[in-house]
Order: sequence, then structure tokens, then C-alpha cells
Amino acid sequence: MQSKLKVLQVIPKLGYGGAETGCYDIAHYLPENNVGSYLITSGGELLKFIDKKKVKVIRLPVQSKNPILILLNSIFISIIILLNGINIVHARSRAPAWSCLIATKITRRKFVTTFHGTYNFNSNIKKFYNSVMVRSDLIIAGSNFIFSHIKENYSEYLSDRKKLLSIFRGINTDYYDASTTLEADEDNLFKSWELIVGKKIILLPGRLTAWKGQEMFLEALNKVNIQLGNDAFIAVILGNDQGRDLYKKKLIRLVEQYRLTKQIRFIDHCKNMPLAYKISDIVISASIEPEAFGRVSVEAQSMQKMIVASNLGGSNETVIDGKTGILFEAGNSDELSEKIIKVMNMDPNEISKMGNNGRENAVKKFNVEKMCFSTYSEYKKLFN
Repeated sequence: MQSKLKVLQVIPKLGYGGAETGCYDIAHYLPENNVGSYLITSGGELLKFIDKKKVKVIRLPVQSKNPILILLNSIFISIIILLNGINIVHARSRAPAWSCLIATKITRRKFVTTFHGTYNFNSNIKKFYNSVMVRSDLIIAGSNFIFSHIKENYSEYLSDRKKLLSIFRGINTDYYDASTTLEADEDNLFKSWELIVGKKIILLPGRLTAWKGQEMFLEALNKVNIQLGNDAFIAVILGNDQGRDLYKKKLIRLVEQYRLTKQIRFIDHCKNMPLAYKISDIVISASIEPEAFGRVSVEAQSMQKMIVASNLGGSNETVIDGKTGILFEAGNSDELSEKIIKVMNMDPNEISKMGNNGRENAVKKFNVEKMCFSTYSEYKKLFN
């Protein structure tokens, strides 16, 4: 009789990002299919939601890029593999992937990686560091964009013995469902954010970092004001600065410079993202560098909201321009302001139709069940 499949996922921190929620979802999906589920992480906000009866969690400092700690982690992971009879190790970030690579070589286990981003490779050393993500038996690309990026930039590390495929990230479309939010909760959030009835609410979710395009977004809003006056909208920039104090101060100075102070709300975090989408009229994804997947675009579509996204990376695959949302040229504040004004003046029936199309697109192509099933199927192929 064949032994039970056991999978160990390794991720630096279990926060609220796309890679982390994907890891969390698969960790809980596996036990439902009689697969042992193990998780190594250094910590994170999502840890408190893990069902400890189903998923065995082990804390190690796998977030560290220190070479000595990477080596020590590889020894600990090897011991964990042997003690628990792990068959497959799945790494989701570069530093822990090096530890996992060493550990799977020592224990002769199957190694899987998910390539979640394009990663900076402006030097040979950096590219070598990144290359660990394509040194596995199975390389999962989070989108077709990432798949092409790997083929174009890491071909020297690929071989016929390695399998490379795309598995789109998924979201919980039952959670991101406009019909499930309560009106009282919507009203409370509206008031707590000090929003104003009768004004369009524009939402820009994403951590505060330059490549997410917050500066260009503020430029675009300034241009919207020049066209429509300063009574047309309130904009919510929703995301933590994660210690980037100088960048946040720069954004605040820009807000003051553009005289947008009364129209901008900086919100660090929202525990209930479906509510944040529900009370918004327009959702923006303004990244000036390619998104590997474009989670915001998919969540907004699932919530039947109008998404205006930059035409880079994953958003080109997740948003059907003119049908489920609107794309604009990345980094072009003139074009973004034009698209925002266009949506503000759009017929409500047309907005509703695009919202319905977006929901259908998200449920059909990007639901979490599909992502989990596809990943589980690949695990089984490796195991058999």
C-alpha cells in the first residue's frame, strides 16, 4: 500500500499578500484530500487563522537572507522532512528556497517552487540568487506573464527534466462577493474613513512602495481636479508603509502640493477587504512595474467593481479591457486621469454590465478552488 502524500510548504512570513494567502489556502485544501499538510514560516498575521488540527506549523527564521541562517535552516528542514516523512517540499520565496534546495538534495525529496514575481536581476550575483526558484523539479509560474519571464531570462537553468507550468493564483470568490456584505458594516466603514455621501469613492489598495504607483496616482487625481473641480471624489490610499516612512512623507507632501488634503484618506489596513471594495465606486491598480498576477484587479472584479488597471504583467491577463474593466498605459498619469473621468461619466447600466462580466471572469478563471486543485494535481503527479 502506498504511503500517504505529505507536503511541506515554506514561506518567509504568513501575511496578507498574494503568495501568502495562496500558501494558506493550499495548506487547508490538502487535508481535505487526505494529504498531510505542513508549513514552515517565521510568523505573520495569518498564522492565528491556521487550523492547527489540520495543518502542522513549525516556526523557523526562514525570512532571513543571512547565509549562515540559510544553511542552518536547511539542516532543520532536513530533520523535519525525515521525522515527518515529507514527500514534497514547496518553497515560495528565494531565501527559504535555498534552504529547501539543500534539504531536498540531502533527503532526496521532490522540490517545488512558485515564481511569484519578476525579481530584480540587475547583476549576475542577483540573478544567481534568483535562480534557486528554477532549480526545482516543478516550477510554477503565477501567470502567463511570469511563465514568459522565466523562459526569457532563466533559460540556462531550465532542462527537460524540469517541469514549468502556469497556475493562476486564485481568490476566494465566495468571500469576495458583493452579496455577502452587510449594509450596517458598510455604513460603519464609510463613517470611520470619513467619506462623504454623494462623492465618488476611488480606492487604491496596495502596500506603500514606489512601484505600486501611488505618486503617479496622485498626479492623475490632480489632473482630475483640474478638469472637474475638487468636489468630485474622495480617494482612499489603502496600504501600510512597512517601515518606508520617507516614502509616505513624500506622498503626504505631494497631497499638500496638489491641494488634495481634503480629498485623500491614508488608511493603513482594513480587516474586511470586501467591505472596502463594496463602498468604493472605482478601484485602481496603478503599478508602474509588472504585477506578477494583479490580485487587486481580480478581487475588484469578483466584487463587481469597476477596475482601472495599468497594462503591465498579470493585469493584462486578468482584466479584459472594455469588458470586465479598463486598462491604461502604465506610468501615464494623463491617461489614468482620462480613464477615471470616463468612468465617472459612464452610464450606470454600462458600469453594472461590466461589473457582472468581471464577476463572471473572476469566478470562471481565478477562483481559489481551481488554483488549489491544479496545484494538488501536480503534487500527485510528482508523488506517483
